[in-house]
Amino acid sequence: MATIATPRRARPSLIKRVLPRTLLGRSILIIMAPLVLLQVISSWVFYDRHYETVTRRLAQGLAGDLATVIQMMIRNPGAAGQEQIFRLARNSMRIRLTFHDGARLEARTTEASFNVFTTVLDHKLTNALEESVGRPFLIDTRSLDDVVEIQVQLADGVLQVLVPRERLFSSTTYIFIIWMLGSSIILFGVALLFMRNQVKPIRRLAIAADGFGKGREVPDFKPEGATEVRQAATAFIRMRDRIRRQMDQRTEFLAGVSHDLRTPLTRMKLQLALLGESPEAQSLQSDVAEMQSMVEGYLAFARGEGTEQPRDCSIAELLQEVVAQAEREGASVELQINRDATLPLRVEAMRRCLANLVSNAARYGSHVWLRATVQDSTLDVTVDDDGPGIPPDRRIDALKPFFRLEQSRNPETGGVGLGLTIARDVVRNHGGELTLEDAPEGGLRARIRLPL
Repeated sequence: MATIATPRRARPSLIKRVLPRTLLGRSILIIMAPLVLLQVISSWVFYDRHYETVTRRLAQGLAGDLATVIQMMIRNPGAAGQEQIFRLARNSMRIRLTFHDGARLEARTTEASFNVFTTVLDHKLTNALEESVGRPFLIDTRSLDDVVEIQVQLADGVLQVLVPRERLFSSTTYIFIIWMLGSSIILFGVALLFMRNQVKPIRRLAIAADGFGKGREVPDFKPEGATEVRQAATAFIRMRDRIRRQMDQRTEFLAGVSHDLRTPLTRMKLQLALLGESPEAQSLQSDVAEMQSMVEGYLAFARGEGTEQPRDCSIAELLQEVVAQAEREGASVELQINRDATLPLRVEAMRRCLANLVSNAARYGSHVWLRATVQDSTLDVTVDDDGPGIPPDRRIDALKPFFRLEQSRNPETGGVGLGLTIARDVVRNHGGELTLEDAPEGGLRARIRLPL
C-alpha cells in the first residue's frame, strides 16, 4: 500500500522564537530597542569621554595639591611648620595629612599593585601621582567607604593622605544614571500606555470577527483607533452587512421554494389517495414520498440554521434530550459526560446536528456511545458505533454534499447524502470542526470540537 509523505513543518528561526508573539509586545520592542541602543551608546560615550576626562582632571588636581604639600614640607621642616602645613591642607584642600616619622612603605610600587580589578579612578590617580609627585606611593580606594587613602614615601618617613571621595567623583555621574533610568521608565510607561490604546481596537475587531464567524451578534462594535484600523473595521462591518443581506435573501427565497415545491407534492398525495390501493398507486406514493424526503433534505441543507439566534445552553441537558429522542426511536445509546458546561449555541441547529450523527451511528451499528469531554477551552463530543465504519480514504468524501457510500438511490438505506454535511456546517458555524475517525469499538467515530 502506497504511503503519502507528509512534508515536515519548517522549524521557526531563532529570531521568530525570541520575538514576542503579540502585536503589543512587538510594538513595545520596536520602540524600546532603539531607545536602549541609544542609551548604551550614550553610556559608552559618557564613560569613555566625559567620566574619564573628569576623573583624570580631579585626580590631577589632587596630585598637584599633594605635590605642593610635599614641597612645602621640604622647605619648612620641623614640627611647627608641618603642623601649619597640615592645617592649611585640611582647611583649603580638604585633605587630612599624617606623617609617620621613620616609616617605610612595603617593597612594592603602584604598578606592582595593579590587577585586573583596578578601576578608572585607580588608573587616573596613579598616572596623576606619577606625573606630579614622582615618589613611591600606594593608593587604596576600597578599604574605606568615604575616603581614599594615599601613602607617599618621603625621605624621612611616610606621608598618609586621606581624601574625601567627593573630591574624586563628579556628581554628574549620578545625575546621568538617574536621568537615564528615570527617562527610560517614563518612556516605557508612556509607550506601553499608548500602544495598549492602539492595540485595543485591533483586539475588538478580532473578537467581533470571531464572534460573527461563530454566528453571534456583535451589536456594539464600531470603528475606532488609527486610520488603518478604522478602515479594516469599516470593511468588516460592510462585509457583515452584505453577508446578512445575502442570508436574509436566501432564507426568503428558500421559503418561497419550499412552499412552491410542497404544494404540488401535497396535491399529488391527495390525488394518489383517491386512486385507492392499486399497485400503480402504491408505486407512485413511494416515489412521491421519496421526492418529499429529498426535497426536505435539500431545503434543510440549503437553509442551514435559518434565523435562529444563539443562546446559552447546557451541554448535559442538550445531550440528554438527543439520547432520549434516539431511544424513543429504538436506538441503544450510552451517554458519558465528564462535567457540564454552558456555552452559546443555536440550540435547534445543534440538536439536529447531534441527532443526525446519532441516527447515522444507530443505522449502521447495534450500539452507540455518546461522550462529552469538557476541557479548559474546548468541548469534545464523540459519537461512536460498532458498525462497519468508513474507509479512511473515503471519509473526506463522506462529508461532501450528496455523496452516498451506499450507491443505491433508496433513501431508506443511504439517505440523500446530506446528513454529515449538514452536521459539519452546523459545527463550523459555531466555530468548531467535525472529523471522522476510527472508533475504539471498531466502527466509526464522529468527533466534534467546539471552543468554549
